[in-house]
Amino acid sequence: MKVMLGRPTMPPRAQGPSNLRGDTAFQKRAHIELDDVTKRRNLAYATTSIRRKRQGVVDELDDWEQLREAGSTIKRDVLARLPELLEQFEEQVTARGGHVHWARDSREANDIIRSLVEDTGETEVVKIKSMATQEIALNEELEKAGIHAQETDLAELIVQLGDDFPSHIVVPAIHRNRAEIRDTFVEKMPTADESLTNDPKDLAEAARIFLREQFMKAKVAISGANFGIAETGTVSIVESEGNGRMCLTLPETLISVMGVEKLLPSFADLGVFLQLLPRSSTGERMNPYTSLWSGVTEGDGPRNFHIVLLDNGRTAALADDIGREALKCIRCSACLNVCPVYERAGGHSYGSTYPGPIGAILTPQLTGMDSASDPNATLPYASSLCGRCDEVCPVKIPISDILLELRHRKVEDHTPFVESKAFSAISLLWSTPALWDKAVRAVALGRVLGGFNRQISTLPAPMSAWTNYRDVAVPPKKPFRAWWDSEEARTLLDSARPSNTNEEN
Repeated sequence: MKVMLGRPTMPPRAQGPSNLRGDTAFQKRAHIELDDVTKRRNLAYATTSIRRKRQGVVDELDDWEQLREAGSTIKRDVLARLPELLEQFEEQVTARGGHVHWARDSREANDIIRSLVEDTGETEVVKIKSMATQEIALNEELEKAGIHAQETDLAELIVQLGDDFPSHIVVPAIHRNRAEIRDTFVEKMPTADESLTNDPKDLAEAARIFLREQFMKAKVAISGANFGIAETGTVSIVESEGNGRMCLTLPETLISVMGVEKLLPSFADLGVFLQLLPRSSTGERMNPYTSLWSGVTEGDGPRNFHIVLLDNGRTAALADDIGREALKCIRCSACLNVCPVYERAGGHSYGSTYPGPIGAILTPQLTGMDSASDPNATLPYASSLCGRCDEVCPVKIPISDILLELRHRKVEDHTPFVESKAFSAISLLWSTPALWDKAVRAVALGRVLGGFNRQISTLPAPMSAWTNYRDVAVPPKKPFRAWWDSEEARTLLDSARPSNTNEEN
């Protein structure tokens, strides 16, 4: 099963079952999500609260920028030496009684995990929140084999019981409010009934009672990994609820899925990220639970430990000098919490496990942009390029730069013929003042298309592709340059000039 990075036999992009590509362009999906007033209110409240908390704990540190630089430098070093660090990690895990499996893509990863679970004879497993397993659609694939994977993270539990899809990296149910969660629990949770209130304490206790039974009977657990230490073969999970600790200690078999980019060279490096991650993700000085384990220890924890090293398109991103910066991501979600586009459109608009600014640059690189109609080809445009994400990223990923580069590649590789010719015509107009003046005067005819209203809802093909997702303002009666030469403009300008007396003062 072992696969080394860079081998020509590896697939260039993510393949197999996954939750990395939606079926609708971002702009169209965002229009639908924008109509959900409750969801927008939930998102605005939650993201505002988190970013305020983050700012508070970040301001406490005089060396925050130095920590960011250290984190960025460590991750760049990892990406520069990834093959050798992966070999070192495998050697250390194996020496401590663990088993390492290499997966080129989601299909291989799911096959490995399914086989490992089937070897135990179990049909029920408990899971820790994991972006990697969500990425490869593990739950759905196990279900096809008759294996039920029970999510134990509270937010993931809410999403799973509600037949929903996560909309945030750290808080998957951020789009749900207390009343909606209460109704989901009453309807879907066997241990809850109509007496359950929507008080957060009651909801948490209901989840605790339900999950405690799952923990006590589970023989197999599946987790992701926040960090892997090449030097010692150590794997680390950080969490806030303790469900992870239960999954990591009680079952007999533990299967962890780790993206190959999650490595750190040495144990000392972990200290940097245990300061960066909690502050950036949940606005905490330290996360409540930090679990670390190295292989198997007799009489303590699982008797069988397996780790699946997942590529699934990461090699393709690694080969890109600009795009590889996205692989530094530590999944903190700080960029989501400050993004004005994410706050209004919500995570479901992105159609991927990875929403927000980081999803807009990571997802297209993992899957590729197959064509102009590929929904993932629209993700680099899911940004206002305001730069907030660049400022808060704890490992200094230049998200705006990567967005621009991906837009450039989309235009270069997948611009439709008609659109290409249209932009050539626009280029000609902009470079010829006389033609441009005539064109902008003709634009005033667009007032007819708008029915003399404030906006045009539909333009004729092929420009209808634009108005399918956007409103177009009705042109003014005359272009600005024509108005500027008018008597009205001169009169207005004269009246706005200060008097001679004011100029002397």
